[in-house]
Amino acid sequence: MMAAATAARNEPMPRTPALDVAAGLTKLASYPYQILTFVDDAGYPMSVALTADIDAPGGTASFRAPAGFTVPTGVDVSLTGSHIRPQPGYGYDERRHVTVWGRAATVGDRMTFRAARAWGWDEAEVPFFEYSERSTAQSKKYFDALSVERGTPVKPKLSFGWLALRTTRLPFLSATIVPVVLGIVIATRQGFFDPPTAILTVIGSAFVQLGLNVANDVFDSVQGADEANVTPTQFSGGSRVIQYGLVSFRQMAGLATTFYVAAGLIGLLLLALRGSPELLIIGVAGFIVSIGYTAPPLKFVYRGLGEVAVAIGFGPLMLLGAYVVQTRGELSWEPFVASLPIALLVMLILYVNEIPDRRGDARVGKRTLPVRLSKATVIGGYRVAAIAAYVILVAGVAVGLLPIPALLALLTIPLALQVSRGLEPNYDNPYGLMAVMGVNVKVHLYAGLLLLAGYAVVLILGAVAPSVDLFLG
Repeated sequence: MMAAATAARNEPMPRTPALDVAAGLTKLASYPYQILTFVDDAGYPMSVALTADIDAPGGTASFRAPAGFTVPTGVDVSLTGSHIRPQPGYGYDERRHVTVWGRAATVGDRMTFRAARAWGWDEAEVPFFEYSERSTAQSKKYFDALSVERGTPVKPKLSFGWLALRTTRLPFLSATIVPVVLGIVIATRQGFFDPPTAILTVIGSAFVQLGLNVANDVFDSVQGADEANVTPTQFSGGSRVIQYGLVSFRQMAGLATTFYVAAGLIGLLLLALRGSPELLIIGVAGFIVSIGYTAPPLKFVYRGLGEVAVAIGFGPLMLLGAYVVQTRGELSWEPFVASLPIALLVMLILYVNEIPDRRGDARVGKRTLPVRLSKATVIGGYRVAAIAAYVILVAGVAVGLLPIPALLALLTIPLALQVSRGLEPNYDNPYGLMAVMGVNVKVHLYAGLLLLAGYAVVLILGAVAPSVDLFLG
C-alpha cells in the first residue's frame, strides 16, 4: 500500500503548456510554415506567414525578411505554429500550437531571431479539458486584474438553475432517495406506514446529502485537494464552483451550514414525533459520518476510510433510519440485509470516481483506496465488491429475509460487467473513464429501483392475493 501511494504521489504530472526554448523551437520546426507576429511603428498588430530555418539547440531561427513589412528590432516579436482538424458533428481535434517569443535582427536580406521564451499545447500530450483546467489560475488573475481596472467585481456567471445543480450536485440525490424510500417500503410491507413522517424523512435525508456535497467542496478546498486536481470530470473532482469563482468560499460554507441545520431540525422533529432511541442513535451516527467525511478532525476520506463511511452512511444508516421512523424504533434483519447490496453499490460509485482523482489526492495526503492500492488491486476490488453485493442479495432471498422479486436487481449484472471491463483500458484516461463512471452510477440507481419494483410487486399482490404474497416471501 505504501509503495502504491508513493508511486501515485511521485508520478509526474502531464506537461504544462510552458516550454523551454529548445523544446519550443523543436516543436515549431515540425510545422510546414510559421506565423511571424509583431506590432508595427503605428501600433497595429501584424502577422505574416513565412518559412523559418530553425536551430533548436542554438536557440535561434532565421528567415527571409517579409516583403512589404518592416519587422521591428530590439522589441519582442513571435513565431507561431499551429494545427487544428475540423470534425463534422462535434468540433475539432488534433489541436496543437506553439509560440516562441524573442527579438529579431536584420542581417542582409534575412533576419535572425533569438528565442527567449516559449508556450504551447498539444492535445495528444495534454487533453483539452485538462489544458483548460490548468489555465484556471491564469483566468482568475485576468478577472482580478479586470476587476481592479473597472473598479467593480468581474467574475464568471452561470444561470441560477445550472449553478444550483452544479453547486449542490443535485442529480446525485439518487444515492439518498433509493435507500430511504426502500426503508419506507420495507416498513410498509410489515404494516407500518405514516405519510407525514415518510415525507419528512425523505426531505431531511436529502438535506443531509446536500450538506455533505457542499461541505466536501468546502473542506477539500481548504485542504487543497480540489486545487491539486487538474483532471476533474462530470462525476469526480468536486463541483469546482469555488475554483471557477462561481460561488465564494464563504457562500459555500454558509450553504452547507444551512443544509445541515435544516436536516437537524427535521431530525429533531421526527425524534419528537416518534420518540425512538434507535432513531436518535442512527441520526447522530449519520451526522458524524456525513460531517466527518472530509471535515477535521475525523476526515474519514483522508484517512483511507471514505469508502467505508459512504457504504455505512448511504446503506444501513439511511435505510434503517427511514425504517425505524415508520416502525417507531422496531428493528429487523430484513432492512439491514436489504441495505447491504445498496451500500456496496453506492460505495463503488465513490470508489470508481476516485480513480481519476488519485494523483491530486495523493499530493494532498488524501489516502483513498485508489491512491493506496495498485491498479490491478483496485480493479480486482471493484469486482469483488460487486460480486459480494449480488451474492448478499441472492443469499437474503435464499434464507427468506428478502422477497423473491428482490432478485429483479440481478438484471443490473450486465451493467456491472460493463464497468468492470471498462476500468482496465481507461484507468489512466480520466475522460475515457467518464463514460464508465456514468454506467457505474446507473448500476446503483437501477439496482435500487428494481429492488423497489420487487417490493412494489409484493405489496400489490399482498393486497389483492395474500396467498401469493406468502409464496413470494
